[in-house]
Amino acid sequence: MLFCLTKVQNKSDTTNKNGFLFCFMLAYLYLCMRFMKYRVLYIVIAVLMMSACSETKFVPEGSYLMDKTRVVNDSHEPLNTTDLRQYVQQRGNSRWFSTLKIPLKTYSLSSRTGNGWLNRMLRSVGEPPQLFDTLSMMQSQRMLLTQLNNMGYLRASVDASASVHKRKVRTCYTLHPGVLYKLRHVDYDVRDSAIALLLRQADERRKLRAGMSFNVENLDNERKRITDFLTQHGYYRFNKDYINYRADSVAGSPEIDLTLVLHPYMNASDSLTAHPVYTMGRINYRSGNAEDSIIPLRRKVLTSNTFLTEGELYSSQDLQNTYHHFSRLGAVRYTNITFRDKGNNELDCDIQLTTNKPSSISFQPEGTNTAGDLGAAATLTYQNRNLFHGSESFSVELRGAYEAIRGLEGYSSSNFLEYSIGTRLDFPRFIVPFLSSSFRRRVNATSEVSALYDMQNRPEFRRRVFTVGWRYKWNDPRHHDRYQVDVMDLNYISMPWISETFRREYLDNTTSRNSILRYNYQDLFIMRSGFGYSYNNGRWAIKANVETAGNLLNLMAKTLHFHQNEMDQYTFLNLAYAQYVRVDADYTRNIQFDYNNQLVFHVGLGIAYPYGNSQILPFEKRYFSGGANSLRGWSVRSLGPGSFSGDDGRIDFINQTGDMKLDVNLEYRAKLFWKFNGALFVDAGNIWTLRNYAEQPGGQFRFSTFLKQLAADYGLGIRLNFDYFIVRFDMGMKAVNPAYETERDHFPLLHPKLSRDFAFHFAVGMPF
Repeated sequence: MLFCLTKVQNKSDTTNKNGFLFCFMLAYLYLCMRFMKYRVLYIVIAVLMMSACSETKFVPEGSYLMDKTRVVNDSHEPLNTTDLRQYVQQRGNSRWFSTLKIPLKTYSLSSRTGNGWLNRMLRSVGEPPQLFDTLSMMQSQRMLLTQLNNMGYLRASVDASASVHKRKVRTCYTLHPGVLYKLRHVDYDVRDSAIALLLRQADERRKLRAGMSFNVENLDNERKRITDFLTQHGYYRFNKDYINYRADSVAGSPEIDLTLVLHPYMNASDSLTAHPVYTMGRINYRSGNAEDSIIPLRRKVLTSNTFLTEGELYSSQDLQNTYHHFSRLGAVRYTNITFRDKGNNELDCDIQLTTNKPSSISFQPEGTNTAGDLGAAATLTYQNRNLFHGSESFSVELRGAYEAIRGLEGYSSSNFLEYSIGTRLDFPRFIVPFLSSSFRRRVNATSEVSALYDMQNRPEFRRRVFTVGWRYKWNDPRHHDRYQVDVMDLNYISMPWISETFRREYLDNTTSRNSILRYNYQDLFIMRSGFGYSYNNGRWAIKANVETAGNLLNLMAKTLHFHQNEMDQYTFLNLAYAQYVRVDADYTRNIQFDYNNQLVFHVGLGIAYPYGNSQILPFEKRYFSGGANSLRGWSVRSLGPGSFSGDDGRIDFINQTGDMKLDVNLEYRAKLFWKFNGALFVDAGNIWTLRNYAEQPGGQFRFSTFLKQLAADYGLGIRLNFDYFIVRFDMGMKAVNPAYETERDHFPLLHPKLSRDFAFHFAVGMPF
């Protein structure tokens, strides 16, 4: 790309060069895809070509390109310079994965003159050069110093320096924090006797103590605590401006004597008096819908979601709880709460509710692609958001799907048809006795009842699944925890028809290792219950779930002597029932480097054990590996268990399942340009069986072979972030393959082969 270093003479020459460059890049991409065995050489050439583009091409004479910025701490004080970098006004152009200035180099591909479509595209996709500004550097220096003072380093100083090399500037801010000032003594001067008495009752909640650092955050936290405390106890007109501090330094010592001053109330006549305490007067409910003055919600629903109480003290916390609880009702679109001072320290409250239309119908078509088999599906959904005038959500969903299946021989049909009807009823509260009213009001709860009937007609078999569920979900809005209890989940799985060809070749073939296959094509009844917990504070998240099935039925079977089939399994309604326990846990850690770059670590572990009435887990409860949310160097359900390698692609998806799963993922995410984000990832893990099944040789988990059977991959991802949803494209390459025949197959990282090791995934949402 020598043209990037060449001065442009005229518009036509520039356009020709850009057109030549664009065609050259297209040809280059074609060569990369056509001759992948030379891909490493192509990648090196591409990097060199892009690097050849001048970053200072659009930097005017007499100006300099802002290159890099450093914040350095020259003391032993434990300062987080990464957090302090946010106060630096100029940081240079963005870098992909904190390394490459691809947006700037893309912008530099355009010409200095001319406004053709190619130039406009390159400039819109790219990023113009960030020019060095001495005023911004001085402002950054002042902001860093102010922040150090706010942190308690009252005698700090900051040096700013800039070095120039080839029209590029690198700035360095050196921090000299000095000694951290701490509180020696804290006193409270409350000039309102009633408030002073009230605050003394909450002394244990004080956030200022002797020995704490003298920083602005600690001082603001105490002002906020007192303000929140008072507004929760009737002080409707109190705000934190009534609180300030008086600080006295101790001569020759880095210690501060601090006094918090709470000033009296200033009324309309500018005279000082005690702060007024307000009680709640009449609470009125009004409709915000112009076409309807009647609120379509029962009076009990309105009062149960209102935390403000007539005759009691005003509370800002009760106000926020009222807003929050009304906002989670599906029937309510907007909530507006206003107060009117009646003049006798009493507040009348007007709660105005704007409601949604109660009913809606939606239609959603979709395309499907299952292992290369193309198809189409459509879903028709009816929803009523206010079924019993209590914001109960009732929905009915009809779904139909068609798929053309290739590669099947000996069957009367080659199409897959699926029809299903599902219904769900959600109550925005607990529907359960013996719960205290305080607990019901404190948490956000949903009670859910659901039912689904699904019919699957394949060339090999027909399957019918009927499911009924009853569960509770709740969370405390003041915390990050969420809970779910599946009280009862019933699954009836019926196989009314199996083709003779499928039965002869797989199910009844005694020479095949097919006990797992046979088990998954039998009628089955599953009665399960479970408990789930999740926590997410934005930096790290955990999820855990425990479920068990068949224990109650097994107790009844042994007590009431249920019938046993030819495999000595107890039956219920002439069906063998599944019995197992399954435990899943996930941990995710998000490390944010800056606005554009973050590192995400994830580990997931799952283990399920069949016992009692089951020797094999139901297929729906078994683990699989590979795919867009697992090890992305493998296609879905194509890895494991252990070192098992299948030899029949038509049914290996059954055998490539297990009782235990481990996923470890490390992903570096970076913002690229516009809606595009990028990711570099490394995955490791596998699945295993807990028992030794003959049809899955090498699949059983053993501590002696566990590490040798770990698979690994690496890859690149492109994401389109549309705020409401994310479209994801991940391209993975195998690095370590535990199911190998030769040494070259064992370590694809050292002996890559695109046709064997590459996997492409399309998905919606992030992998973890």
